[in-house]
Amino acid sequence: MKLSFKKSAGFTLLELMISMAVTMVLLYTVVQLFITATNSNAVVVQAADMTDNLRASLNYIEQDLQQAGTGVPTGGVSYPFTPNTSGCTTTAGVNRPVAVNQGVALTTFPTCNNTIPAVEPGNENGPPITAPDATSGTVQNPSSITDEITVLYEDNTLKLDSLPVYSASQCPNGSMTLSGGTLTVVFDPNCINLTTAGIAVAAGDLIIFQNSSANTIMCVTGVSLSANSLTFASGDPFGLNNTTASGGTIVQLETSGCTPAGSNACFSGVLATRVWMISYYLDNWSSPPYVRLARQVNLRTAIPVGETLENLQFTYNFVDGITNPSNQNTVPTGNSESQIRSVNVYLGARSSYEVHQGNTHNFSRNNLMTQVSLRSMAYVNRYE
Repeated sequence: MKLSFKKSAGFTLLELMISMAVTMVLLYTVVQLFITATNSNAVVVQAADMTDNLRASLNYIEQDLQQAGTGVPTGGVSYPFTPNTSGCTTTAGVNRPVAVNQGVALTTFPTCNNTIPAVEPGNENGPPITAPDATSGTVQNPSSITDEITVLYEDNTLKLDSLPVYSASQCPNGSMTLSGGTLTVVFDPNCINLTTAGIAVAAGDLIIFQNSSANTIMCVTGVSLSANSLTFASGDPFGLNNTTASGGTIVQLETSGCTPAGSNACFSGVLATRVWMISYYLDNWSSPPYVRLARQVNLRTAIPVGETLENLQFTYNFVDGITNPSNQNTVPTGNSESQIRSVNVYLGARSSYEVHQGNTHNFSRNNLMTQVSLRSMAYVNRYE
């Protein structure tokens, strides 16, 4: 009997090893392509995130700068000021929102000024922002004291200044009385109704009072909607309701020689205007280690309007008709804030986390710069 055997099909050990090696190479290549694609996507996502934050932050700043000076007296609005022998003041400086000492302390407006201007520079008033990947002395380390800026403009939604607080012919039921250092303002409901006019008035709001001879700015300390009245008592958080300084107070708006002093008859024809005092600075303490752009209205709680930022700088262009200083960090000697015509804004951003770039992991960075013309200050009627 003859036996026959069929040859069995299969892989040799050598063939199996070669196929495994080829498969490993292919898998490695695919994994590397996936990692590269993931890293590239992370870079793109972080770049887009930084760009969005920069643009959003810059938009807020631009909108407020374009409104700066609207409804504010030319040269700024007066505040309580008693000059000393050096030309500064013996009264306490007016408090200003600023990022100092982790948000606890406030600085003041320049103590030698006797007005709050439409735009107040704040060179190096902000906090130092140090990058987490910084090495002292390198470009990656801003190691900078960042800037602040404060702008002032009218709230045109409330329309308090459409009619005087008190006028025998127009608003006979309105009144302004000053007693014991406290100013009480009652609006004639037929002229101004606090319950229906614009954004509701709240304690901490700022009101400019002005007539043909003077102006001053005061801080609301009490609101009574039922009485349609506002109260301005001393000890306000800004330090504006001082009635004993020699200038810049509500006393300077009284009609000369009126009796008794502080009575309603002394304030006939006075207009009231609510204004917003808005400050921008970087906040590095509310949500560490993240840095945010803060927008603070008056002394209310600051609202974050931009994330992943690490630098904020402002320079100012002045027009004085002589040297016209430009790119100034502060107000040059011989010039004033009222001569600022445009503001240069620089915002620097850093990615939220490190991204893989080549053989290293680094933070990505981006920045935006722009120049904003101050519309209400840039255009002057030369024929007035």
